[in-house]
Formats: sequence, C-alpha cells, structure tokens
Amino acid sequence: MSMGNLMRRTLTALTLGLLAASGTLAAPTLSHAQANINSQSRYSAIVIDAHSGEVLYGRRADSPRYPASITKVMTLYLTFEALAQGKIKLDDEITMSRNAASKQPTKLGLAPGKTLTVDEAIQALAIQSANDVATAVAEHLGGTESRFAALMTLRAQELGMTQTRYVNASGLPDSRQISSAQDIAILSRAIMRDYPQYYAYLGQKTFDYAGRQMRNHNGLLHRMPGVDGLKTGFTSASGYNLAASAVQGDRRLIAVVLGGNSNASRDGEVERLLNIGFEVFRRRDAGETITVAQALFEPREYQRTPEATIQLASNPTYLGDETDEGEGDTVAMAPIPNPDGAKVERASNPSARYAVQVGAFKSKGDAQTQIRMMAQRFKLHFGNADGKVGAKAGGFFRAQFTGLTAEAARAACAALKAKRQVCMVIAP
Repeated sequence: MSMGNLMRRTLTALTLGLLAASGTLAAPTLSHAQANINSQSRYSAIVIDAHSGEVLYGRRADSPRYPASITKVMTLYLTFEALAQGKIKLDDEITMSRNAASKQPTKLGLAPGKTLTVDEAIQALAIQSANDVATAVAEHLGGTESRFAALMTLRAQELGMTQTRYVNASGLPDSRQISSAQDIAILSRAIMRDYPQYYAYLGQKTFDYAGRQMRNHNGLLHRMPGVDGLKTGFTSASGYNLAASAVQGDRRLIAVVLGGNSNASRDGEVERLLNIGFEVFRRRDAGETITVAQALFEPREYQRTPEATIQLASNPTYLGDETDEGEGDTVAMAPIPNPDGAKVERASNPSARYAVQVGAFKSKGDAQTQIRMMAQRFKLHFGNADGKVGAKAGGFFRAQFTGLTAEAARAACAALKAKRQVCMVIAP
C-alpha cells in the first residue's frame, strides 16, 4: 500500500471512529432499516455455495436485521488479519480494561487488569461468545472499541457487505448495529476464504479456561455431521441467529438464519436448509436437470404455489446477483457469467480517465470473477470500459473498471448501488 493510500485509509478510519463515538455515523437509510426490522417478520435466511458464492435460496436475505453475537465473526476476521500480518502473535497478552470487564454476559468474567492470551481470546469469542473479551480485543487492536467498530464497518464495506454497520465488537444490543443474512453469508465466506489457517477456531466444540470447560453455543457442531463452524447470536430484538457451514464430499455450503423463535427451531431450520442444499447438488452431480420449487427450501408458513419455481440447474446465480420476488424474497434467477466472456473495450474519449471500483478481495481470482460478473450484468454501463484487477495493496486486490468519464462512472455507481452492489468512483 502506498503512503498516500495508507494515510487516506488511516484518516478514514479515524473519522469513522470519531463519528461512531459521537453517534453521528449513520448507515444509509438507517431509520428506514430500523422500521423494517420492527415491522417485518424477523425471519430471514440464505443458503450459498461457499466455493462459488452461488445463491441457492434466499428469503428477505438483504433485509436489515440485528446481527447480535454473529458480530464477533467480523471481530475475529480483523483479529485473524492482524495475526496474518504479524501485528500480533497468539501468545501476546490482552489486558482486560474496566470498560471491557463491565460488559454484560455472556462473558468470561476477568477482573480489570487481568490478562489472557490472543489464543485464549479467540477461543473465548468463537466458543463462549464472551462480550467482555470482544471489547478487550477491540481496545487492544483499535485503541478504543468505537474506533475498532469503525474499522469493522470499513472492512465490511470493502467486502461488499452493503447493509452492515457496526458500533461495537460484541453484538450487544444497539439499534444502530445492523446487517443482513446476505452480508453475514459474505462475511462467513470471506473469513474461511481469506484465513483458512484460523478457521478451525470457529468449529472448536469446547474451550477449557481456568478450570472450566465451556461448550460451543452452535448446537449443530455437536449433532450434524459435516458442520464445522461458524457462529450463533441472540438478543431479544434479533431473535435466535445462526450462521453455519457444512461439508459433504467436495461441497461446502453456508446457511444463515436470522430471527428464529428458539435455539432448537433455529438449529433445526439451518440443518434443514443445509440438507436440502446438499440434495440439490447430489441431483445435479447425478446429471439431473432439475427445476426446484422455492417451496422446497421454504418453511411451511412461506410455502408458495408451484408457479414460484426456479431452475437451479440451468439458471444459478452468485451472491449479490439476486432478483426480488415480492414480500422481500430473493430467488436465484440470473445466469452464470461466462468465464471466457468477451473483454470490454476501453473508451477512446481522452476525458475518460475515471474508474469504478466494484470490490476488494484477498484473492486475485475472486476479483477477476467479480469483474466478469459485473461486466455481464451491467453491460450498459461497462461496455466501453476496461475491467482489470489492480496490484495487491493493503492485502487486497481491487476489481475496477477504468476508462470512464466522470458522468459515466457516477451513473454506473448509481446503477450498482440501486442493486445493492458495492461501488466507488475513483477520480484521476
């Protein structure tokens, strides 16, 4: 990362931190989002292929919801990032501040001034969902929890989590802290993709600390074969939340359910969705061209008429490329992007020196895939642009379209944002 980019990023993080501390950092249409959470059924869900990002099922997947303790997956993401970059080590000690020690349960219960290692802190977050440890980690990495929360929000935006805004590192109740099932699926996929060396923490079944053995709150780890992560969450406002990932053979799925009525019903719903997803793939792998009704995935109260069908075998889509089907549903309808699709041409206009960034990724291949998908989906805006992946900077590859006029770049971004796609205009 260049010194200029580093300074801009630091200033952005500091500004976000100050705004978060003052309570003036607002997510887009925050009041509208809160109204939606309060007026709609809290249930929302998504099932995706962890490898490709293909969406198999979604119900209100991009509707704003309270993430509760699933927030800690982003806290862990930034912790793993710091480990990978050598900024911290697993045996470094984290001191419990008075502020951190005062957080409400679930907590580890360390007194102010006591310490634990980074390794212990990670386990306390992933297994015990300790709110006091989440704040201590945030203060250790960010100086203050509000500044760390601003960094969490910034990273969410870079990952394409368009509905997410963080104000704390734990998920303790705060009406300003929102996300969505789709965003949580993006984050779940990102943490296992970007930091596979640390992903096992999210599937660890127990944590032994100070003579106590704590059991992971994710009940599917203990009962469903193939489940190896990720995280639960609950507050009175959010209901019972769970993001889970499972493997069968060479297939990995991620399922997110938010707003469950109980631990048992939430776990059962995630298990049901995962099993249906694997059945879809088994039928595909057997060569069957199937038409899968939305009702196959739907809970009974949401089941539809046979007309509401989707052809998953011939019409899969990718995470973020969804079509709204009324009542806030999301149904996979977009065609697979052609991996050998024609390269868009650069405009010859000498004033076309603006660029549009459509995502930042740990993997160069993921950035290239994003360019192909956006070039196909938004041909009207990127038909005269040059899609390319910039050099790795700050640990990320930027997916960008260059050769646009200022007017064309702004119009493209407006179109992408209208479809809830991450987008940023870059001036020359």
